[in-house]
Amino acid sequence: MRTVAFHTLGCKLNFSETSTIARQLIAAGYNRVDFKEAADVYIINTCSVTDQADATCRNIVRQALRANPNAFVAVIGCYAQLKPKEIASIEGVDIVLGANEKFNIVGYLENLDKLPEAGIHSCEIKDVKEFVPGFSSNDRTRTFLKLQDGCDYFCSFCTIPLARGRSRSENIANSIASTKEAIATGVKEIVLTGVNIGDFGAGTDENFYQLIQQLDKLPGDVERFRISSIEPNLLSDEIIRFCAKSDRFVPHFHIPLQSGSDNMLQKMRRRYDSALYQSRIETIKEVMPHACVGVDVIVGHPGETEQEFLKTYEFLNELPISYLHVFTYSERPNTTAVRVKDEIVPVSERRKRNKMLTILSEKKKRAFYEQFVNTTREALMEHENKDGIMFGYTDNYLRVQIPFNEDLCGKLVDVQLSELQDNTVFAGVVLEAIKL
Repeated sequence: MRTVAFHTLGCKLNFSETSTIARQLIAAGYNRVDFKEAADVYIINTCSVTDQADATCRNIVRQALRANPNAFVAVIGCYAQLKPKEIASIEGVDIVLGANEKFNIVGYLENLDKLPEAGIHSCEIKDVKEFVPGFSSNDRTRTFLKLQDGCDYFCSFCTIPLARGRSRSENIANSIASTKEAIATGVKEIVLTGVNIGDFGAGTDENFYQLIQQLDKLPGDVERFRISSIEPNLLSDEIIRFCAKSDRFVPHFHIPLQSGSDNMLQKMRRRYDSALYQSRIETIKEVMPHACVGVDVIVGHPGETEQEFLKTYEFLNELPISYLHVFTYSERPNTTAVRVKDEIVPVSERRKRNKMLTILSEKKKRAFYEQFVNTTREALMEHENKDGIMFGYTDNYLRVQIPFNEDLCGKLVDVQLSELQDNTVFAGVVLEAIKL
């Protein structure tokens, strides 16, 4: 039996797709092994958002070949679609598969002989139109369910439309069928994922709000649905208020902002202004005061003056948000941002701004966590045993640790959040017996 190992970079969507491809190969007779083990085939699923994508990919290829110098190495994912020749030049790579071709990987692995030159199989991104559903399956607690792919927004800094193509999704009926398949694996939480998940159903008479209404009615043991990152202009008040009333959709939202300056939002080609963003946060906190709100923000975009950056800082400082994901702008070929003639922000200044917002994020996170000291919340405990400790997350994304107890793995338990440690985790005390 041939063996295959995977290494996944980037977003939840990539992890979902890696699992989908793994199931294809297992069905074709492969045995999946850990990436550190000697395997016949190594598949590296890449990300175009990751800084130093080329160096990262080279390093992972070297790791694979150290385990088995004769292994067949395939590279797939967003970076493979954007820079196939660059990847093909990496010593040890045998095949590079683009956005369409990665889902047909079984057919490309009939001959596993090492090749003197890497083969490239990639179509033009405009020809990528098929939606391939999937869900992650390497976590017994939760799964990342892919419901949408691609993006039509073409923000100034982003290569995702060039790597994944136009927005597309399955219809609600087939999405429900995929969800039932994921539920059957025994997970307790499903994270709804996509490139631009709020765009689900675009071009049809179906939409994301209708989808989550149907998901909420599904029978089965799944206890939680968590919405991954969703654009503020697509996060309608009806979605927010629906989640507030639902027993399954958790009070946790991750909403990209990118900048608190309306001038910069226009330069970035975003589809909202700061007033709309603020109104979304206010609505969430009105109907779910305990909700966790995460924010994406980019510093150092061309044209971001010190004044524009301070607008972002002050805007975020005033908002009742819970944490930030701070990204430092980096130039991406074929994006609008590299073609305009706005003033370039020095790299040293970009790093300085990143540090300022990272410190703000730590303050926001601590303030959010401190609200819940000596309260009781339900936590979904994970299977990992780390030095006698197990971790879990509450519905509103508070990280909890308790002494490891195998009987609690994958279970929802009531935990008293007794002590906050390092702004990142609560030491919890289990108050009741296993609930599920």
